[in-house]
Amino acid sequence: MANDGGETGDERRRWTRYLPITVIAILIVAVIASGGVNFETVVAYRDSLQGWADRYGPLAVLAYAAVYVTGVALSVPGAVFLTILGGFLFGWLLGGTLAWLAATLGAVLVFLIARTSIGDILARKAGPRLQKLAEGFRRDAFSYLLFLRFLPIMPFWLTNLAPALLGVSARTFALASLIGLVPATFTFAGIGASLETLIAGQKGELEQCVASGAANCSFEPSVWALLQPQHIAAFAALGVLSLVPVLVRRWRRHAEPAHSAAPQERAP
Repeated sequence: MANDGGETGDERRRWTRYLPITVIAILIVAVIASGGVNFETVVAYRDSLQGWADRYGPLAVLAYAAVYVTGVALSVPGAVFLTILGGFLFGWLLGGTLAWLAATLGAVLVFLIARTSIGDILARKAGPRLQKLAEGFRRDAFSYLLFLRFLPIMPFWLTNLAPALLGVSARTFALASLIGLVPATFTFAGIGASLETLIAGQKGELEQCVASGAANCSFEPSVWALLQPQHIAAFAALGVLSLVPVLVRRWRRHAEPAHSAAPQERAP
């Protein structure tokens, strides 16, 4: 009986150890689902989150990855801010790698779900915007997916959903996502790793503005304000490069009919 009681006590202590991080993970998912994850939230709670990551170590890494996958799989907003948070908590390399793999896994889960009976419901959620992607995805799925990953001009959940409903293969989707998510993910993870420096810079600009006597000085941290012009230029360049195969194939399609319709010279 003592042994049984001892084992039961050990099991209880083990569950008690994992309980706080489980609760934190559930709360983070709940905040994501409510649309409350934004850059201001990351900035406001960065000290508490850093203490949590330092305290729980590897468990914090697993909880972060699980929350990220869950958030993407549920198609709720906040992935970019979770990426910044990962860079802040774990550094640009580990945080970026976790976010990259979690985003890819979550995107694949959405893709596979959309190919089930739930696909019709999700398609109605996408609305008419889905039709704008239809033709491009059918012809050049890999190149268009790379373009949308390199240059995120469409909502992330929509670029996960549309390929499944348009008949793109799971292999093509997974490979394009794995490659295409690298630049933006590690860029935002790098922003997260330099968060304190970047915020200090913005506050310095605020102090200079106040000292100059300007009337419209304010400190409103924005992730887009932290993006450097070279980041945007790099995203745009990668997006253009991803479309080169599409342009080449279109040029060949237009050139071949013209060539075949040209009159052939008769032999003398």
